[in-house]
Amino acid sequence: MKFQFQPKKINQESLIVFPVFENQREEFLKEKFPNLTFPSTLFSGKKDTTYTFPSEENLIMLLGLGEDPSYKEIEVAFRRILSKNGDMVKEQVILDFPDSFTTSQIEAALVGLGLGSYQADFFKKTKKNDFQKLKVGINHPSPESKKAIHRAEKILAAKIEAFRMVDLPPNILTPEYLADWAKELAKSQELKVQVFDTKKAKKEGLEAFLAVARGSVKEPRFIILEYRHPDAFKHVGLVGKGVTFDTGGLNIKTQGMHYMKSDMGGAAAVLAATQVIASLKLPVNLTTVVPAVENAVDQHAYLPSEVIGSHSGKSIEIVDTDAEGRLILADGLSYLNQKYKPDHLIDFATLTGSAVGTFGYECAALFSNDDKLSEQIQQAGMAIGEKSWPLPIWKEYAKEMDSEIADIRNYHGKPIAGAITAATFLQAFTNDHPSWAHLDVAGVAFGDSEFSKSKTGTAFGVGLLLNLIENHL
Repeated sequence: MKFQFQPKKINQESLIVFPVFENQREEFLKEKFPNLTFPSTLFSGKKDTTYTFPSEENLIMLLGLGEDPSYKEIEVAFRRILSKNGDMVKEQVILDFPDSFTTSQIEAALVGLGLGSYQADFFKKTKKNDFQKLKVGINHPSPESKKAIHRAEKILAAKIEAFRMVDLPPNILTPEYLADWAKELAKSQELKVQVFDTKKAKKEGLEAFLAVARGSVKEPRFIILEYRHPDAFKHVGLVGKGVTFDTGGLNIKTQGMHYMKSDMGGAAAVLAATQVIASLKLPVNLTTVVPAVENAVDQHAYLPSEVIGSHSGKSIEIVDTDAEGRLILADGLSYLNQKYKPDHLIDFATLTGSAVGTFGYECAALFSNDDKLSEQIQQAGMAIGEKSWPLPIWKEYAKEMDSEIADIRNYHGKPIAGAITAATFLQAFTNDHPSWAHLDVAGVAFGDSEFSKSKTGTAFGVGLLLNLIENHL
């Protein structure tokens, strides 16, 4: 797909899309179609309304956006064009934006249109549509629109990568695959990359990380990406949970295991965010850590009641092997904090069913010891439709993780406060970092949508992190 600002030629059989604000409907339609009449019963301009009709050699689509659509609403509206009406499209789509469209709205529209081309049909012999060669023309009077096009291309590419990472099956997307992906990104964006294999991870003291990996024939990879900018104003550290498949270990899952390829949604978010931040050359220093493992079962698998070590030096009693994500994150947080000392430390993880029980599939659970950072994360996500909401991490909850035999246990064994106690466990491995935040994205990184027959990746966190780093920190 190729975006072009104000194309000189409109091909035959092109789809020409006119976005219409409800409160500007009459004025806009009279200007664009002076010889046609559109009764409000035919096309009102309300949110989620469309009207399509032929005009000479092309097809016209009026796309209703309502009066004051959000960034996410615009993105979704434009995603429907290719996802649901792809058969109408030949070689070219023209987006004829009203003058009142802002650059942010144009960005949302272009990202949404591009996302509509995505299909998780990686292994099908016959694919539904192929929009790789599609030409997209953008008509808008402001030269600033060119900047929106450039940004949209970078954001779209990163979100598509996040989709792919979560949607690929676990026999393809392994810890080694994620490591190779990071290496390729480092080449294309001139980043520094380090990948620890088992031997190197053991040397670095990543014992909790290695314990989870013991039961799988797929070798673990501890991935570190460094993006540096000469005009950086902050150093941000990101950690993403990279469990490429989660059986639950010896505490094996009894339902829903088919979807556990998505247990690396946190890794997808931070890796794709690193891609877009580097490609836009934002003035920030960024260090991204992804502990990538498969939590499987064999004779070497770690056992409930084992006591294992960790990078921080704390001993951990294993109560439940299905509470594995917090173990690899513990080593990731400890390593990143001790080796790089970032100003802000943020982790993303599909961590607990408790977060889903609290917020459903609309919102991530947010935990932080820095009220300002917490507010900035909420604001950054709300602006682009990636919501998060804070839950407490009071010291009383930390007592739930006390162990008789070790410094801490990985699960409190109770059907209450699961997301909160998991967050307090993670906090114990931040070495009292003054600006840490944890986002439990179990309910929002992977789910049902109108764009797929089955659950798929959402790229949740990519836009949030971009907006946070670009406009809030």
